[in-house]
Amino acid sequence: MKLSRYFCGSLLGLPLSVWAAANPSASSGVGSLLQVLLALALVLGLIVAAAWLMRRFSLVPGAGSGHLRVVSGVMVGQRERVVIVEIEGQWLVLGVTGEQVNVLHKLDKPEGVDVAAPALPAFAQWLQAALEKRKDNSENKNADAT
Repeated sequence: MKLSRYFCGSLLGLPLSVWAAANPSASSGVGSLLQVLLALALVLGLIVAAAWLMRRFSLVPGAGSGHLRVVSGVMVGQRERVVIVEIEGQWLVLGVTGEQVNVLHKLDKPEGVDVAAPALPAFAQWLQAALEKRKDNSENKNADAT
């Protein structure tokens, strides 16, 4: 019965609470084992989710190094993108879907074009401006206090 108190309000513990209510003579060892297994499953699920997010959003350090660099990309559908990739001074225009990647066009790298950092998306620009404004406001308050 002690175990059902731990999981009473959660949907994850609902089947366990029903089982504990149906088996009042169950030993506390079984309940502890189930609690450990649920915690282990949760931790493993979080690890898998974090790895997927890092891979999905290219947060892996050093992934951009080497001879291949993504210059630009734009979504043209729900799962379709057009991406420009630079490989040793040549640009490839690629059509990327969930199932395949097709070369749409090959170009020589335009002269005088340096794409060291991609343009910030609208939210990133807004966030950067808000942080700078907050920093300026805090500096003004510190100057007024002295």
